[in-house]
Amino acid sequence: MEWLKKYRLEKDMTQQEVAEQCGIPKTTYASIEQGKRRPSPERAKLIASKLGFDWTIFFNN
Repeated sequence: MEWLKKYRLEKDMTQQEVAEQCGIPKTTYASIEQGKRRPSPERAKLIASKLGFDWTIFFNN
């Protein structure tokens, strides 16, 4: 999910920082960012709130 990486980099955050702030393992966040797994609605909301976008974008495809 290149768009997710873009949002993260715009906030000048590492994958580790996003994961820690969302209370999820870095490996889980990395898998979501790489498109290997889709987040639950709860995790999508957490990630979106930290990075500043609408969480439903995860499920638009």
